[in-house]
Amino acid sequence: MNTTFEAVIGLEIHIQLQTKSKAFSSDSIEYGALPNTQVSPISLGHPGTLPMHNRAAIDNAIKMGLALNCNIREVNRYARKNYFYADLPKGYQITQFDTPLCENGSVEIKLSDGRVKIVRLTRIHMEEDTGKSMHDQDLYDTLVDYNRAGTALIEVVTEPDIKTGEEAYAFVTEIRRLVRYLDICDGNMEEGSLRCDANISIMPVGSTVYGTKVEVKNMNSISNVKRAIDFEIARQAEVLNGGGSIQGETRGFNGLNGTTFSLRKKEAINDYRYFPEPDLPPTLVTKDYIAQVKSGMPELPATLYRRFTTEYGLSDYDASVLVDDKHSALYFEKVVGISPKYKQASNWISGPIRGYLNENALGMDEFHLSPKQIAEIIELIESNKISHTAATQQLFPALTKQSDSSPTALVESLGLANITDTSFIDDLVQTVLAEFPEKVAEYKGGKVGLMGLFVGEVMKRSQGKADPKTANALVKKDRKSTRLNSSHANISYAVF
Repeated sequence: MNTTFEAVIGLEIHIQLQTKSKAFSSDSIEYGALPNTQVSPISLGHPGTLPMHNRAAIDNAIKMGLALNCNIREVNRYARKNYFYADLPKGYQITQFDTPLCENGSVEIKLSDGRVKIVRLTRIHMEEDTGKSMHDQDLYDTLVDYNRAGTALIEVVTEPDIKTGEEAYAFVTEIRRLVRYLDICDGNMEEGSLRCDANISIMPVGSTVYGTKVEVKNMNSISNVKRAIDFEIARQAEVLNGGGSIQGETRGFNGLNGTTFSLRKKEAINDYRYFPEPDLPPTLVTKDYIAQVKSGMPELPATLYRRFTTEYGLSDYDASVLVDDKHSALYFEKVVGISPKYKQASNWISGPIRGYLNENALGMDEFHLSPKQIAEIIELIESNKISHTAATQQLFPALTKQSDSSPTALVESLGLANITDTSFIDDLVQTVLAEFPEKVAEYKGGKVGLMGLFVGEVMKRSQGKADPKTANALVKKDRKSTRLNSSHANISYAVF
């Protein structure tokens, strides 16, 4: 008989901190350098060398703890974690064991159905990264690049509050967004600067006894975190329903076929043989120091979201799209600081600007038009000097190629200013109505939505230059007219 199970999931997220040097030495952490060129006797653990604290790494870790509502520990000690991995040149890892820098805390995540869930945190501790093993560079041997070894890391550890792959996806997405807002990590999972391990077990629905935990590693994208968890939940349920038992182990994830595979038996805590790091003094983090770090933190997504929705009146969707990317949110703030047309500014960033960036494979931080130029375009539209169509289809593309020009000057040089000559627009209206007699009849029959077709055709024939308000007024006027246009003999205009 099949049993219905529920999942119990805890995540461990390793975050490489953006510092100029490694956690405990002055070695560079530049990504992409030639293998084994960013090492020194200190990071290699040679006899007679001593590690040292990296203040920038501590600052970054405190920022993350504050952003996640953690308690910051005053006295912090380090430990040696011993295990025999080839990519640790010292043979041990310097980490925090029983005195993590940050404890407790929580993360609020929003799910696709609109529900909001709080995921509790156990701790955030500081440590150093390992090197990188490469299994595909040589037919017979595994090669090791020690450049990454010693890079400053923080590890965010959750309570087992996550129940589904979707919740894990939302959690990792929020963590990545936060580290990018704080400028403490670029969040690029494909480069390994943010990595997620998932501890997954299942138990019968209604039970309070956790099942055997399996850890899944090697997930190099947020979507793969969700895929791996969903697969592992299904795999464990199939094993238990088939009469088998779950083995405590570490598993990898194959992104090509969406399956997990066994790597090794899961280590126990005593396998690591922790003992105090004798070469590093304790780190003291005072309240004054925490306040100093806090004063340099930017506004976080939640704060911006509240302002965008309450003060600026943006919808949940518009605000969420903006705050999802730090550079978009900050650019929006600059635009509305010049022209407080909140909805229009949001539409421009999410529409034409985002389309241009996608076409050119650029990020918002690489957008070369100033907020002042976008604000000026919005004001030109709002003051009826140019139509929205002409602005998006002609002015904006021209401005991206002539970024040193002002939008107003380009409107004049390109002849994009709205045409308000009623006789000219009226002629276009007559032409459009004459060419769509069937649509005129349908409108008369009750399809009022066709008004947009008529006005749209007028705008198209004027190359976007006709004043939309004048065009609307003249189309509405001609709806009520039975007059014939002398230039279109034998065509009658219906009375609407």
